[in-house]
Amino acid sequence: MIEPKESARRARDMLGLLGFLLIATAQVSNMILARGVAGSVPPFSIAFFRWSIVALGLLPAVVIALREKPGVLRGQTLGIVVAGFLGMFVCGGPVYVAGVTTSAITLSLIMALAPLVVLLFSFLSGQEAVHRSQIIGMLLSLAGAALIITKGQAAIGGGVALGDLLALLAMLGWAGYTLLQNRVGSGVSFLARIGLFAAAGAMFSLPFAIHEMWAAPAAAFSGRAALVYLFAGLVPGLFAYSAYAYLGVKFGAVSTSLSLYLGPIVSAVLSILFLSEAPTMIHLIGGALSLGGMWLSLQAKQGAAK
Repeated sequence: MIEPKESARRARDMLGLLGFLLIATAQVSNMILARGVAGSVPPFSIAFFRWSIVALGLLPAVVIALREKPGVLRGQTLGIVVAGFLGMFVCGGPVYVAGVTTSAITLSLIMALAPLVVLLFSFLSGQEAVHRSQIIGMLLSLAGAALIITKGQAAIGGGVALGDLLALLAMLGWAGYTLLQNRVGSGVSFLARIGLFAAAGAMFSLPFAIHEMWAAPAAAFSGRAALVYLFAGLVPGLFAYSAYAYLGVKFGAVSTSLSLYLGPIVSAVLSILFLSEAPTMIHLIGGALSLGGMWLSLQAKQGAAK
C-alpha cells in the first residue's frame, strides 16, 4: 500500500512533469511560429512586438523590485543592455528569418545545444573543470549538430542553409545570455530581470522593425500579423517565462534538464501536427547524438558537483 507521503510526492512529480511539458511546448511554439509564418510576417516586427509585450507584462515586477530595493541596479545598465542584445535581439529576429529556409525541428535541435556551449565556455575561461565524460558528450553533440546543419553532406557548406547559420548565431547568442542572466541584476527577481532584458531587446529590434513597417506596411499591420505578435508575446513570451520561474522555485534545477530534453521531442510532434514536417533520418540520428551527448555531459557535471 502506498503511504500518503509517497502518494503526494508522486502526484507532485507528475504535476511537475506536466508543467515542464507545457513549458517546453510554449518555448518550442516559437520555432513552429517562425516556420509557419516565414516570409509572410516581418521577422523583426515579430521580435519587437513580442519583447514589448513581455516587457509591458512584467513591468509590475520591475516596479515592485525597484521600489523594494532602490538603487539595486545602479551600475548594471551595460550588463542589462548586453543581456537583452544577446538573448532577445540576437535570439529574436534572426530566428524568424531562419524559419524561411530551416525546419522547426532543426531550429529546436540547434537551439538545444546552448547549455553545452555554456559548459564549453566555462571550461575555456577556467571557471570549472571538464571531465572525460563531458568531453565525450560534447564531441557527440557537436557531431550531431554538424550532421543536422550539413544534412549529412560531406562537402562543407554543401547542405548548409542560411537559416541554419542564423539559428547557430541565435544559439550562440542564447548561450551568452545564459552566462549573463544570473550575473546581471541579481538583486531583483527572475521575472523583473526578464522584463528589463525584454525591454532592451525590443529597443534593439525597433530600428529594423520600423524599416520593415515602412517597406511592407500591409504585411506588418495586417490582422494576421497582429495575431502573430500577440501569440509570440503571450505564449513563448509571458507564459513560458512566468511558468518557468514558478516551477523553477518549486522543483529547482531539474527544470532546466527537463525543458532541455523535452523541447526537440515536442518540436517534432508539433511540426507533424501543424506544419506537416516529419523528422528525417538525419534529424533522428543527429538528434540522438546531440541529445545523448548533452545527457552524458550534464549527468557528468551533476555527478561532479555532488
